[in-house]
Amino acid sequence: MYTRIIVAVDSSHASNRALDEAIKIAKGSNATLRIIHVLDDLSVFLATNPYAGYYTGELIENLRQAGEKVLDEARTRATAAELPVETVLYDDLGLSVEERIITAAQDWPADLIVMGTHGRRGVKRAMLGSSAEAVLRASSIPVLLVRTP
Repeated sequence: MYTRIIVAVDSSHASNRALDEAIKIAKGSNATLRIIHVLDDLSVFLATNPYAGYYTGELIENLRQAGEKVLDEARTRATAAELPVETVLYDDLGLSVEERIITAAQDWPADLIVMGTHGRRGVKRAMLGSSAEAVLRASSIPVLLVRTP
């Protein structure tokens, strides 16, 4: 069974559902849960245009604080389930979200990656992309995608 489960969270409904599934699996297999949040290069890039009203340093600090809040809430949920849990904020802004998730899972090393997915199709998927799909395609570690209905 799984002993080291990594779950990526971002406060979306999909990632909350993924966290719930990761907690169930971890509880059933006595696993350690590592909850991660990744600052998104694209969000920083888009928000640092001259019309956004942010300085890059201020924006990154706000994103870090928001990420820590997401991790604190997720840690509280996992701790309430009496699981061993660790949280990590990745804010190095050098890798894409999917590359960071895969690298984090390999470095830890996890034996399962759990992520939420919105299940977008067609134009929405092409425009917004899918980190979950990219992780699924590139990971050598098993990946569980939890879809939002």
